[in-house]
Amino acid sequence: MMMKLAKNFLYCGITGWFTEILFTAFQSFRRRDWRLIGQTSVWMFPIYGMGCLLVFPYRLLKNRSVLIRGFSYMVAIFTGEYISGRLLTYFQACPWDYSKCRFNLHKVIRLDYAPGWFLLGLILEKINCR
Repeated sequence: MMMKLAKNFLYCGITGWFTEILFTAFQSFRRRDWRLIGQTSVWMFPIYGMGCLLVFPYRLLKNRSVLIRGFSYMVAIFTGEYISGRLLTYFQACPWDYSKCRFNLHKVIRLDYAPGWFLLGLILEKINCR
């Protein structure tokens, strides 16, 4: 079990990094910066890697609808993002700052990202529970 959890930690960390790099590159595209520079932080790898822990709620939710599972994962991801964001902010190491965004909570989560986290949770379910 521990070996599978460690393997999934790596898969989730790499998937998160890759997704963030693509997402930030898309933001460059929207600004018409054709270099399409995507970026992330080393701090993000363990944060994304914690997605491997979604295997535990999956065991309770596997017979539930996609909507219930996705919503549950979204709440879990928001919780992880909030805790890690507040902790990194305390040490002045948080790589993101949502203070200028309309739907932010304490500058560390954006509620308008809910659909993305819903979808990411379902993707991580497939990675963790294959």
